[in-house]
Amino acid sequence: MIEGRIEGRIVRRIVEAAGGIVYRRRKGRNGEPGDIEVCLVHRPKYDDWSWPKGKLDANESHRHAAVREIGEETGMPVALGPYLDDVEYPLSDEGKKRRKSNSSASVLKHVMFWMATPISEEEDRNRATAFGPVHRADVDEINSVVWLTPAEARRKLTHSTDKDLLAVFMDRLAEGADRAVPFLVVRHGKAEARKAWKGEEAHRPITPHGAACAFALSYELACFNPKRLTSSPWTRCLETMDMFSWQTKQKIIHLPQLTEDAFAENPQTAWECFHGEMLNAARTGTPTAICMHRPVIGGMFDHMRGMCASHSLAKRLIAKSPYMPTGTALAVFAVPQGDGTLTIIDLQKVVPLVY
Repeated sequence: MIEGRIEGRIVRRIVEAAGGIVYRRRKGRNGEPGDIEVCLVHRPKYDDWSWPKGKLDANESHRHAAVREIGEETGMPVALGPYLDDVEYPLSDEGKKRRKSNSSASVLKHVMFWMATPISEEEDRNRATAFGPVHRADVDEINSVVWLTPAEARRKLTHSTDKDLLAVFMDRLAEGADRAVPFLVVRHGKAEARKAWKGEEAHRPITPHGAACAFALSYELACFNPKRLTSSPWTRCLETMDMFSWQTKQKIIHLPQLTEDAFAENPQTAWECFHGEMLNAARTGTPTAICMHRPVIGGMFDHMRGMCASHSLAKRLIAKSPYMPTGTALAVFAVPQGDGTLTIIDLQKVVPLVY
């Protein structure tokens, strides 16, 4: 995708792309986890070694492009983890060892990078309907894929910007990011107006626009490969999760403590339920999605700010209603600590593309 950007009197075009650093742990002695390995790809056109990445398709988000491009270039289905960084350089520098970070070039390439981990073929089949097709890259585009330790990768990487990204990845590992799994907080799709709805509040459904957002949101949730789906049992929350549930053949677990009425009656019980789901996700390594209502999300955010690794991160948990737009999600990555607590190290807004 190419967009326009005006900087002073210079009009620049931006080629949007996305990718990731795919990592795994070697098997150590006696089956124990060993050293971290990262995945590099070789592009014969440029004769370079780099991170898997590629341009966005039409009507595609950066995160979806990252998962798709990694799958196409490495042959491995992956799920996204914590965010790494943006890289921008002149498109004319593609393939060059050194890329200019500040340039008057008229066309720039902007790439967003995530951490990513391989998932099994079975998991990939289960999410295929929600995610969409992935086609393996031709051999003239990618002709070799290797796993290396970070030290080996630094020597192998061709481009300075890729080496800089490796340093960001190592900083993330130091935070414990390899022990964080996606915890997806979902706000239900736009519901019918309270004043116009004649039935019981618990049965108020989402609107056609809300349904469109729920459908599009499935496309984004699949990038994180949630394996546990939970929700308030009220209709508007269940309808928001129904599409992803059907596409991935997963049941939705009802959490009655998270309805609007239950939260108003006992906020502490609602928090204990929500926090228990967070702990379970982190301790068992089970990516989880949880669908809730506006006031409940605000109450959970009040608790979560104190769990954030930094003040700047906590500020991203909005303190004012509506906290999150309807039909969107927030990907939360929390690291379990030795004392049984969790530390949130990354937050990512997940906004579906409805067109």
